[in-house]
Amino acid sequence: MTKVPDTLIVVDDDPEIRELLVDYLERHGFRALAAEDADALYALLDTLTPALVVLDLMLPGQDGFAICRRLREQGQLPIIMLTASDDHTDRILGLEFGADDYLSKPFDPRELLARIKAVLRRCRPSAGLARAAEARMVAFGDWSLDRVSRELIDGRGKRSALTGADFQLLQVFLERPEQVLSREELYRLTRGRPAPPLDRSMDVHVCRLRQRLGDDAQDSPLIRTVRGEGYVLAARVAAVA
Repeated sequence: MTKVPDTLIVVDDDPEIRELLVDYLERHGFRALAAEDADALYALLDTLTPALVVLDLMLPGQDGFAICRRLREQGQLPIIMLTASDDHTDRILGLEFGADDYLSKPFDPRELLARIKAVLRRCRPSAGLARAAEARMVAFGDWSLDRVSRELIDGRGKRSALTGADFQLLQVFLERPEQVLSREELYRLTRGRPAPPLDRSMDVHVCRLRQRLGDDAQDSPLIRTVRGEGYVLAARVAAVA
């Protein structure tokens, strides 16, 4: 059976860049469509669901930040943001608004292709994770989670109820095991909006969840700290039959 190619949308107001990227991506196995601004992008999104959007920051009308924020409010469509600016603030804001990756112009199309493939791998669960996402009971480390009752179950079968915030945070980790998640990503994924500037509340929530899992707040073997990047659930996740 022939594999249906993933659809990508390239949003850039420069027609030469749009044509170059569409041609390059199609030569490497993708179906690529182009949009010159927000209106053209939204029109395409009304008719299809792409695998990923390559989004330029500087656009006429709505800029890339506004588009990224709107897309994040509507779902988890993967986004790679492009910019001609070398201002690190733009990169930070792009990631805080929900971009999955960020690339500065000028760039080698081969690097963009590699980043697209990497983001798609991160955003797509394996078959095992897909089954776990649909299961009532999932196992990780020495623990299990009952998604219906929202209870943690330890290795001896003892159950303890989770608060709504703890349950949401654990769900995010279980859906993305062995993947480093920044504080900003955790905040957006649990609350559906970007984190306020300099907000550190997610550290408190992670510390509380670690304590619920019986781990030391500063040296957890299950939810590990990745210095300068965020946190990672260092366990495999599987459905419980």
